[in-house]
Amino acid sequence: MFRKLTDRIYASPQIGLAEVAAAKDVGITLIVNNRPEGESDDQTPGETIAAAASAAGIAYVAIPVTHSGFAEWQVKAMVDALGQGDGKVLAYCRSGTRSTLLWALAEASRGGHPGVLAAQAEAAGYDITPVRALVDMLAANPT
Repeated sequence: MFRKLTDRIYASPQIGLAEVAAAKDVGITLIVNNRPEGESDDQTPGETIAAAASAAGIAYVAIPVTHSGFAEWQVKAMVDALGQGDGKVLAYCRSGTRSTLLWALAEASRGGHPGVLAAQAEAAGYDITPVRALVDMLAANPT
């Protein structure tokens, strides 16, 4: 269900109420929603996930990413989200790919090694090739 990118960061396809409960059980302390509202008719609305997360004592933040790509504000927002405490983080979107790509961009902007990020994503079943040039650039000039 949740794919482990690091010991602390997980990516996932769209979650529902059962997955919020499962997230609590595995020690997730923050859920990051990378899916824009209304992207598909079958997605659980962000406000429903936020309410369930709050009831479970899990923080929630929305950083929507469309298929048009990534903006600097999204990378910075993900850096901020990942910097909240030391707890486990679950990021989700339709398939988990956009969440993984945004995670890689955020980590690269903090000096993460592109090869390590690519290997971690690959081990979780994701491919950062679509943003690899940007990951390389951000890692070369961390903030």
